[in-house]
Amino acid sequence: MSLFDMSDRAQQLQKELLDFMDSHVYPAEAVYEEQMRASGDPHFQPPVLEELKAEAKKRGLWNLFHPHPGTGAGLTNLEYAPLAEIMGRSHLGSEACNCNAPDTGNMEVFELFGTEEHREKYLKPLLDGTMASAFVMTEPRVASSDATNVELSMVRDGDEYVLNGRKWFASNALHKNCKVMIVMGKTDPTAPTHRQQSMMVVPIDAPGVTVMRGLPVFGYQDREGHAEIDFKDVRVPAKDVLKGEGEGFAISQARLGPGRIHHCMRAIGQAERALELMCKRAQSRVTFGKPVADNANIQDWIAEARIDIEMIRLLTLKAAHLMDTVGNKEAQTEIAAIKVAAPTIALKIVDRAIQVHGGAGVTDDFPLAMAYAHLRTLRLADGPDEVHKRAIARRELRQYRDLRPEGH
Repeated sequence: MSLFDMSDRAQQLQKELLDFMDSHVYPAEAVYEEQMRASGDPHFQPPVLEELKAEAKKRGLWNLFHPHPGTGAGLTNLEYAPLAEIMGRSHLGSEACNCNAPDTGNMEVFELFGTEEHREKYLKPLLDGTMASAFVMTEPRVASSDATNVELSMVRDGDEYVLNGRKWFASNALHKNCKVMIVMGKTDPTAPTHRQQSMMVVPIDAPGVTVMRGLPVFGYQDREGHAEIDFKDVRVPAKDVLKGEGEGFAISQARLGPGRIHHCMRAIGQAERALELMCKRAQSRVTFGKPVADNANIQDWIAEARIDIEMIRLLTLKAAHLMDTVGNKEAQTEIAAIKVAAPTIALKIVDRAIQVHGGAGVTDDFPLAMAYAHLRTLRLADGPDEVHKRAIARRELRQYRDLRPEGH
């Protein structure tokens, strides 16, 4: 971190978080799995997670993502980056500190665009960790990598809107504590392309809302769930439109910038954990008369992993620094670049760690198979790689547009 100035407080939080992970989070992973298996419910809220949350609160490791002092830790993106990486090393880390998606993004939306009623009813319990929320945008019938494609209709009827349509991959919608959704739909198909969408606050138990199923991710049923949800004549008061009609696309962009980089920070943590596990396994296993670690190809994998991690970490820190100093819009290229690079590189490292573990690598005895599934999914979530590459290329090409043949 020497290339960037980190406050004494941020450095102290890193030390405290590392201690919390070592003393509580990693030991809790086996307990978590045991409690989940014993419950027989893939969406069970295991007691050990609540114990971790209580310990994190006691240690002051709570709402670290939130940039607003008083309601959160008040850290910059640059200061938060190493903390998100540390939490990302375990699938329990982020939720233990109330820093898990999609709640982080939803809290930001409520903070920036919600009414006083929204803040009181939803933001406060979300900040306290007693409630969960879902972000509902993706749809099964259209390519949702282009947010302007969303079809869920939001038709004005007096002081209400009537919602009809189908959504899916609504993360957190099956969480036992989920009470509210932020839903994106189309209020005016005749408006300019980026003014057709709106976002609304919808209780998950509102009449007409049906949670159809939880969608598996490479066979995993995540505890928080990725739900397919049907909306049939769901009535939403006009006061629950966030920011105003036609502001949905703008809100989504404000929400996804920090969300994308948070995912990348956590992905680096997963890559670090995978590298650590790969090294331990390579040193402790013998094949053909020598430790696996003595094989030249394994040493190449380990060296490449260290190089790649350092590169994506620096790119992430640069993006975070730019977000803090010149704003998210000016940091678009770096945010898009890290969203492509971090999951892709982390996925490669996890894949090689699985190979070094042999058969054990594809089981749930190690966190590698689950990490692989989630990192592969991350290459689609918050915009697939191709969308981000397209955006980067367009900004690069814009500098040379005067070279285009006339009429093209």
